[in-house]
Amino acid sequence: MALSKLERRQRIKYRIRKVVSGTDTRPRLSVYRSNKEIQAQLIDDVAGRTLLAVSSRDKGIDAKGTKIEVATLVGKALAEKAKKAGIELVSFDRNGYLYHGRVKALAEGAREAGLKF
Repeated sequence: MALSKLERRQRIKYRIRKVVSGTDTRPRLSVYRSNKEIQAQLIDDVAGRTLLAVSSRDKGIDAKGTKIEVATLVGKALAEKAKKAGIELVSFDRNGYLYHGRVKALAEGAREAGLKF
């Protein structure tokens, strides 16, 4: 029997999470993508807490333009917040999504603003 879209993504997500884990010095950059919005957060898996989060719905982010342009802005905003918090190195968790389109744009925006993966 074929897997549904969600089951397939869940399976990929578990496979990624076996390898990618966040610590206080190198948190996990987790991406969530819905049809309209995109969100990213830095997570310390050892302590089990979110260090910081950025969404396309935040006030500082102009939601005009294409979804890919907005994703790039979210990545840049996340990197700037991370630098203020003293974080430069992260582990990228694409959360079961393909590294393509908005997920890729967010990652490249974060890299442009100085975050290292």
